[in-house]
Amino acid sequence: MYLGEICLLTQDVPRLAGFYRKLLQVEGSNADEAWQAIVQGEPMLSVMHSGELPATAPQRAVLAFTVEDMEAACAHVLSMGTKVLQPPMRQPWGTVNMILEDPDGNRVYLRQFAGAKEDDPS
Repeated sequence: MYLGEICLLTQDVPRLAGFYRKLLQVEGSNADEAWQAIVQGEPMLSVMHSGELPATAPQRAVLAFTVEDMEAACAHVLSMGTKVLQPPMRQPWGTVNMILEDPDGNRVYLRQFAGAKEDDPS
């Protein structure tokens, strides 16, 4: 398992993504209002719409760890007694994501890219 992504949460993805693109002097003009990658590769820097997370919530960043075997990672998380917010679920873009909560209540994503050890989480 390794750090794969730092994701900043916001209510205005194009605004925050534009700020970081200018700050880091990287190209990109994606107007996607849900999610945008700022720095490709790993660790990736991205900006995502915070969705149901209240605007007053203290959390504004998400860690994403890339795993090769989601089934084994899920078993490990469950053995720790960690609170799971979303069990492993295949996303429309092919990645399998699992969302857990750290002891301070921060969301942590585990992700397995398509093509890694394939299982069939729905």
